[in-house]
Amino acid sequence: MNNKLTISGAPHVHSPESVNKIMWGVIIALLPTAFAAVYFFGFDALVTITVAVASCLFFEWAIQKYMLNTTPTVTDGSAIITGLLLAFNLPSNLPIWMTILGSLVAIGIAKMAFGGLGKNPFNPALVARCFLLISFPVAMTSWPTILRPLFGEGLAVDALTGPTPLGYLVDGIAQGHYLSELMQSDVVPSYLGMFLGAHGGSLGEVSAIAILLGGLYMLWKRIITWHIPVAFIGSAFIFAYILNIVNPEIYINPWVHILTGGLMLGAVFMATDMVTSPMSPKGQLIFGLGCGMLTIIIRVWGAYPEGVSFAILIMNAFVPLIDKAFKPRVFGK
Repeated sequence: MNNKLTISGAPHVHSPESVNKIMWGVIIALLPTAFAAVYFFGFDALVTITVAVASCLFFEWAIQKYMLNTTPTVTDGSAIITGLLLAFNLPSNLPIWMTILGSLVAIGIAKMAFGGLGKNPFNPALVARCFLLISFPVAMTSWPTILRPLFGEGLAVDALTGPTPLGYLVDGIAQGHYLSELMQSDVVPSYLGMFLGAHGGSLGEVSAIAILLGGLYMLWKRIITWHIPVAFIGSAFIFAYILNIVNPEIYINPWVHILTGGLMLGAVFMATDMVTSPMSPKGQLIFGLGCGMLTIIIRVWGAYPEGVSFAILIMNAFVPLIDKAFKPRVFGK
């Protein structure tokens, strides 16, 4: 036959969505969390966010232009998302040079070393966070107290830095104190205070309501589906609830697990990264289930009171196996 049919690579379904449109949609969804961070932590939060985003943009542009000799794609928005998520995983008082180093690790090692957008197996912002946490543990766990309280909460610790509610509870339990005693401390806000953000922590993890607003926007725009967030949060809640029933004096209330620390941020914005998460709905449920279980396991029995970053990165490594196990059937079979 002289006429040959040439078929391009998948996918073959036409869609109005594009990489740029999806990425900028995620950026819009991240804005409430960014505003909440600046509100609670002030100018330092704005500096950290600006430095993280600017340095991620610079490193991606420089690596593509001078090392890979390709056309820079910084306008697609992916580097901005990496910068925002990296900043959201940092304390607002982190030295600027550490933030820049984290951006280099996120873009240069976790993303561009694997070929760029769509090829990285691990979430770049979480790789950078774990690198900084292991390299500079003191700086990464010195949490500034919030500047603006809500309903009289949030300024109970009369110091520049103080523990997060989750860290305070985990450390107190490890020292032999009862949970009912620790929950009465001024360090631990009410559940409403936790939901709104009246407590210390990383920039993006303090305000659950801001994270939920961004998540609802992404669901509305169909940027993400419900499978990973629901499986992540649901499995963490159920596992923590069972432990709390077994011994409510040493196992933290599941609502505290959900509303403090980075669980909400991880479930909504980082575990749902389409590059590093499974493709099928069943696979996404398994992925979210694993993230939630590992988070509680690390928080309860690990040496570090937070386990979200490690849980997501561990499950990122299982994504190829999950995709293979839950791949859709070939049409016609």
